[in-house]
Amino acid sequence: MSEPSIRSADYSEITVPSDCAGQRLDAALARLFPEHSRSRLQNWLKEGLITLDDACAEAKHKVWGGERLTIAVLPAPTFADVAEDIPLTIVYEDADLLVIDKPAGLVVHPGNGNAHGTLMNALLHHAPELAAVPRAGIVHRLDKDTSGLLVVAKTLASQTDLVRQLQARTVKRHYLALVHGKVGAGGTVDAPLGRHPVQRTKMAIVKHGGKEARTHYAVLERFSRCTLIECRLDTGRTHQIRVHMASIAHPLIGDPVYGKSKCGDVLLDSFPRQALHALRLALVHPASHQEMAWESPLPADFAALLEALREA
Repeated sequence: MSEPSIRSADYSEITVPSDCAGQRLDAALARLFPEHSRSRLQNWLKEGLITLDDACAEAKHKVWGGERLTIAVLPAPTFADVAEDIPLTIVYEDADLLVIDKPAGLVVHPGNGNAHGTLMNALLHHAPELAAVPRAGIVHRLDKDTSGLLVVAKTLASQTDLVRQLQARTVKRHYLALVHGKVGAGGTVDAPLGRHPVQRTKMAIVKHGGKEARTHYAVLERFSRCTLIECRLDTGRTHQIRVHMASIAHPLIGDPVYGKSKCGDVLLDSFPRQALHALRLALVHPASHQEMAWESPLPADFAALLEALREA
């Protein structure tokens, strides 16, 4: 992957309008360049990619109208060398977004030990124009062994809009999870999450410095040693459902990190992954502003486990 340089930047120039008078520079920028997120614009300010009358300026600097703003927009890194022909199950696609039904076992984004064979590699092959969008349009993730629905932005403007919807918690995400034990009734786990203080590859409930995290759950079906629940997220923290359900003594079946090693039930002990499926996704389309929703059928392994439990 080749990194862009300032020499290849696309320069955009605009005169600050008088109706921005008295505003902070970062607020004015967010208003004048709505296709970019405020955090992205603030980073560009810090990096000197945005100048005010040919001089660097801080985000808190006030504008009064008439100043000349210049933005050096760096092109996205070139990903052409990592595009891979990996099959995708596409639930919906238009010029602005993609909705993918991700199988269990597929890593979303390249990382240590996963440079190839990821959803991002597949997306760049399917839609090469995604190379011009940060993170190839990926705005949220699913764990490797979690199956189900995931939305991808196909343009920078759509990505900014979807990130704002996620921040505003207007994107609705519902999951099916099979958990150990008999869950008595539905409820809510409201507990902040952060990196585990000792095991840094894990997440944990942390009292100080954690990010707000809230999971609502409802009982759908009970079995002798486990319960099928539906979870609805207010926030989308890493491993949120897995950590929250483990915290109330109902870890997910098959979860190798937060679950039980063995429970004595052959069906449950043999399930090879965490029993978690992103069932339903709803959002406002970033261009048409229409409400849209999709649902994913249970994958074969999860459906077969439930059928076996019903027959046991």
